[in-house]
Amino acid sequence: MGTAITIAVLAAGTAYLTLGRNGDIYAQCSKSNVAGGMDSFGTSFTLTNQDGKRVTDQEVFSKPSLLYFGYTFCPDVCPLDSARNAEAAAILNDRGVELQTVFITVDPRRDTPEVLADFTDAFSDDMIGLTGTDEEIAAVNKGWRNYYKLNDEEDDEYYLVDHMTNTYLVMPGNQTVEFFSRDEAPEVLADRAACFIDAAT
Repeated sequence: MGTAITIAVLAAGTAYLTLGRNGDIYAQCSKSNVAGGMDSFGTSFTLTNQDGKRVTDQEVFSKPSLLYFGYTFCPDVCPLDSARNAEAAAILNDRGVELQTVFITVDPRRDTPEVLADFTDAFSDDMIGLTGTDEEIAAVNKGWRNYYKLNDEEDDEYYLVDHMTNTYLVMPGNQTVEFFSRDEAPEVLADRAACFIDAAT
């Protein structure tokens, strides 16, 4: 086989491995298999951040982001997951890889911008907290297929909220490429996220 042909074959093979069967640059990184594919996750939005400023999804997802849906009154799961996500982002930032964390509340009644600011500051100076009206929060949760239910029938002050605990990796431009369960260790989550970020650059 001639040198030129060999190089062409190797280049084609590399492109195939990089892009995957469907031209997906993230094929070698993805472990999730969901109905409709990862492209079916996400939606455009305008919400209020922890500083009281209205922001769009394009402004929020200007860099690779770990997105989590939870609430600040959560007694255990949300703080642990938020700490894990912040640690994974810190690991990558120490390596020179840019990754931020985003927390969208499922409890907008109690999670005002001020409450969100106190919560996010406890985990990272860079964590973005987002709230909105009941309708806005319902729409954004629906976009990411995130189930939640307020258990406030008997107590409208100290109620708990049932919700899913996935963390999503959202790339710039609001492209959701993967989700992670809460049992992923920070180091594993960082490495898996880095694979996607590297593939995009």
